[in-house]
Amino acid sequence: MERGNLRVYLGAAPGVGKTFAMLDEAHRRVARGTDVVVAYVETHGRSGTERELKGLEVVPRRRVCYRGTQQEEMDLAAVLARNPAVALVDELAHTNVPGSGFAKRWQDVEALRDAGIEVITTVNIQHLASLNDVTEAITGVRQRETVPDAVVRSADQIELVDMSPQALRRRMAHGNIYAPDKVDAAQSQFFREGNLTALRELALLWLADRVDEGLERYRDQHRIASSWPTRERIVVPVAGGPESVTLMRRAARIASRGSGTQWLALYVSRHDGLTALAPDQLAQLRDQTEELGGTLHTVVADDPAEAILAFARGENATQLIVGASRRGRGSTLLRPGVGERVIAGAGDIDIHIVTHDYARAGTRWRAAESLSSHRRRLGFVFAVVAPAILSALLIWTADVHGLPTESMALMVVVVATALIGGLVPAVVAALTSGVLLNLLFTPPLHTLTIREPENAFAILLFVVVGIAVSTVVDTAARRTTQAAQARAEADALTVLSHSVLNADDDLDGLLASACELLNARGASLLRAGSGGVQEVLASHGAGPGSPEQADLVATVDSRTTLALSGTNLPASDRGLLNAYAAYARVMDERRAARAAEAERRQLAETDRTRTALLAAVSHDLRSPLAAVKVAVSSLRSPDIVWSQQDEADLLETIEESTDKLTALVANLLDMSRISTGTLRVSLLRVSLASVVRNAVRSLEGGDRIEVDLDDETDVMADPGLLDRVVANVCENALKYTPRGASIMLDCAVTPHRTLLRIADGGPGVQDRDRHLLFAPFQRLGDVPGPDGVGLGLAVARGFTEAMGGTITTEETPGGGLTFVLELQSPVQEAP
Repeated sequence: MERGNLRVYLGAAPGVGKTFAMLDEAHRRVARGTDVVVAYVETHGRSGTERELKGLEVVPRRRVCYRGTQQEEMDLAAVLARNPAVALVDELAHTNVPGSGFAKRWQDVEALRDAGIEVITTVNIQHLASLNDVTEAITGVRQRETVPDAVVRSADQIELVDMSPQALRRRMAHGNIYAPDKVDAAQSQFFREGNLTALRELALLWLADRVDEGLERYRDQHRIASSWPTRERIVVPVAGGPESVTLMRRAARIASRGSGTQWLALYVSRHDGLTALAPDQLAQLRDQTEELGGTLHTVVADDPAEAILAFARGENATQLIVGASRRGRGSTLLRPGVGERVIAGAGDIDIHIVTHDYARAGTRWRAAESLSSHRRRLGFVFAVVAPAILSALLIWTADVHGLPTESMALMVVVVATALIGGLVPAVVAALTSGVLLNLLFTPPLHTLTIREPENAFAILLFVVVGIAVSTVVDTAARRTTQAAQARAEADALTVLSHSVLNADDDLDGLLASACELLNARGASLLRAGSGGVQEVLASHGAGPGSPEQADLVATVDSRTTLALSGTNLPASDRGLLNAYAAYARVMDERRAARAAEAERRQLAETDRTRTALLAAVSHDLRSPLAAVKVAVSSLRSPDIVWSQQDEADLLETIEESTDKLTALVANLLDMSRISTGTLRVSLLRVSLASVVRNAVRSLEGGDRIEVDLDDETDVMADPGLLDRVVANVCENALKYTPRGASIMLDCAVTPHRTLLRIADGGPGVQDRDRHLLFAPFQRLGDVPGPDGVGLGLAVARGFTEAMGGTITTEETPGGGLTFVLELQSPVQEAP
């Protein structure tokens, strides 16, 4: 059976019109004769959406009883039995009620598609799993209902339902999204213009990436190798030299001229890794790229020109920026460089050749300093002495060998010199051996004259071959040494990376690892303060107190240095030291990022608290104040004669409203004392039963609370605070327990702790939502209630913890929620 298609209407926020667009599409399909049913559509009470549902067949929903309440879910079995051509399923990220066939609605959709049914659905950008942390950073709200990106990306069609933030807020103000009593809170929280603009951009960018993926799939399927300039993409090959910044700046300037233009820096490393940039240089190049607005990419290849062209075509690049060659004109004519080969093979990709200060400056050859000066001096001595000694031995044994043997013996000396002292001493040995071969072994002897032309050619060939072999041997020796050093450094970096990744930003551990691998007595991480005073951020062993006291120093950033003492690390191995400095910088940046994130969260919490307080003032304070005002005005009105019953009712209204105001203000003040740490606690030995009964007696509906406590049970607590804790928890239980059901209070005593249990018979709370119970200004599901601002349980937790106790929740057997208060028991006196 062919799998059903999936069409997704994607929106940046609730209310943009996704459901309306889906229903409009359904009407068009029905008009064309397509069998369409509504499997599940949520109208949220919007009249326009309800009108659009008319004329469409709706499959009845399945009613599920969960924790004493009736919930409605999509009836998957009924839809499959109906087997329509197209099914409409709203809110793809919805979590099904426990006991359903699947935990998530997107799994229901997958089942419908497996049955060959086409599905049209809706989803908001903040519900995509990969963007969950991004949207939380934007809105300050973590979405608990998410859908895997792969499900949405597998859709055959994704259509963006877009609306400007200003238009969406107008819809909100007109009551077309939420009920009027929720508009003010929504516009001041999630539906702020900045939030909506950021979510809109996120949706557009995500969808643009999906369009790019579709375009790349099409190009791959049709084997289109040429670039399609749908979006300007600039590739900048960089080698890490001083000219790289000039090329990247030019790319950034070109990219800034067009909206949506991207530029990518490309670094090509050889397979052997011997000519690659050091880790700190590569990190610096990456920082420079990101600072200019680009991204750095690295590839490994032996042919840089082919790698650059393959990368540019793979990224569908439209432009390449190539630096003018640093080689001289002569060498360029003899052997084309990377730039010339890239230009020749670019095809339809535009090429920009950018000059710089190092263009045509030529490259100066310099010998690799892989050997010590002692080795080189020894090589020169060996190049002169060894041929002379060997020649004396050959003369002494002249009767047993001829010119070929003598030539090969001297060639061995040349090769040995290359192994000992490198190329230059080996060339000296080859020339010395050639002269001795001519003087001592080629007739006429003891003269530079050569009688036979063949001998002259043999001696010349000996010198040439000697120099060539010396070059090969020296190159192989240097490469072997470099490869061994590179492997040793790679092993050290592997150990370093593993230790850093498992050290949880432990600077002391990092410095200890540096001392161990670099054979240093001590290491310090120093930061320059005001007046040139060095602050020691971390130290290990005999770490230096300033850069001047260090034997080796590496720069971490503009103010921070890594200093080592007692190390004999050669200058050629500074790459490993720089790697440690780079890791130290990463750790510092990571800690700074965490601090910034903590500050952002604190600011977000402050903003949420401020918003909630405003909501409290605008709604929860305003309602009782208005009731008091109306009642007092009515009593003072000379135009109306009130009966005694009417006056009693008005006075009762004033009293109830005043009690609500008193409780609300008390909670706000208590929460502020908890937040600022100014709460004063006086722990006394008090009777738990006495405090609990006093607290229950003051509650409306307290007759529904059954107290089963031993009068002799004492706890260490602040009587006033404990009274508030019990009252707030019981008041919460009364709100959610159905009338006619009772609330049970009992306790269990241990030698050190006393457990007070308050069990209600309400609908209970799902495990994933229990952490929200004690959050300030929070109600389950963020649904505003008739009274209060959601501070009662937050205050109860704060008071309980201030008294040295804890408050937790667990499921009540048979349904409901149980609050468990764990308090200190009095110390038992010895008999």
